[in-house]
Amino acid sequence: MAFIKSTSSIDLGDTPIENIFIDVFMPMSNGTFVKVYLLAYKYACDPQKSMEISNKTIAKHLNIPLSDVLLAWDYWESKQVIKKHLSTNQEETDYTVEFVNLKELYINNNFKHILDTKDNSSYEDFTLTTKELVEANQIPQIKEMFIDINKLTNRSLVPNEKKQILEWFYNFNVDPPLIVKAFSYCKHKKNIKNIKYVGAVIRNWYDLGINNVEDLQDYLLKQGERYGIYDRVYKALGFLSREPAEADMKIIDRWVDEFQYSIEMILKACESSSKTANPNINYINSILTDWYNKGIKKIEDIAVLDKKSPRSSSSNNNKVKTKFHLSESRFDEYSAEELEAIILKNQKKKFNG
Repeated sequence: MAFIKSTSSIDLGDTPIENIFIDVFMPMSNGTFVKVYLLAYKYACDPQKSMEISNKTIAKHLNIPLSDVLLAWDYWESKQVIKKHLSTNQEETDYTVEFVNLKELYINNNFKHILDTKDNSSYEDFTLTTKELVEANQIPQIKEMFIDINKLTNRSLVPNEKKQILEWFYNFNVDPPLIVKAFSYCKHKKNIKNIKYVGAVIRNWYDLGINNVEDLQDYLLKQGERYGIYDRVYKALGFLSREPAEADMKIIDRWVDEFQYSIEMILKACESSSKTANPNINYINSILTDWYNKGIKKIEDIAVLDKKSPRSSSSNNNKVKTKFHLSESRFDEYSAEELEAIILKNQKKKFNG
């Protein structure tokens, strides 16, 4: 006997589409091109499935000619919202499509062009005018960046500080999320909120070739930086815009220092967050603590534990009694056959009597 659950033939998942695409690019584009973009973007959000998808698959799914799919990618490439990467066989129709981060593209087109007019012979001499500062403040992602920094520093940035931060775009070619991470890093690691100190950290990252959050996470994990572990765990739990809380950092420290778990083991536990509607550090802590108590040291041990886990027994000895259970009956000492015989005997007496 077995118990199985049917699967739905309908994909009930979600595909996150940036509002910039909906507000800016979709209204001015051919409807077929939009459909190609959206369907392919959906596949791109599922890495395992995207490896099985080709331009022919998209054409068949949308019931359009393959030539329309190829024209769509030519169009979106001209708008700089995707990049084509040719495969090793160098065929013109065989390439990987990379979807560009539209927020970053928006900043490049609406803010960095201001900086491009400046003399870039020496970033030390570059300064932002008041007018340019006002223009930059109108860009949603820049405005959001300043709000996040205000929260980290527990005060509002003054105009001169905002100018210094915006100059980092020009000097070090960084994006807003990395600047926010730099303030968070300095606060949690050194308890420093000074603008110049943060700028020095960003300049050091620039020298190391770190230009975005993904580069930073890879670097910190390779260096064994504890902040990198905090940040990676938060990312795995979907806390993309939250900074590590003090209590959460202490719990994560225990996983590393006491349990001696690697980041791979920790992320393996984080995969279970999909089983709960409200993933949090305490939930992951319960999983890792259970593994630790059972002697689980590495990922391979988890599979062994799953195989050894006893199935729930139907024996009366394993039943949990509650206030709704009946007390033991005198008939419990009889077997099913004996009880049936007693019932038949009583029925005969009533019938004959």
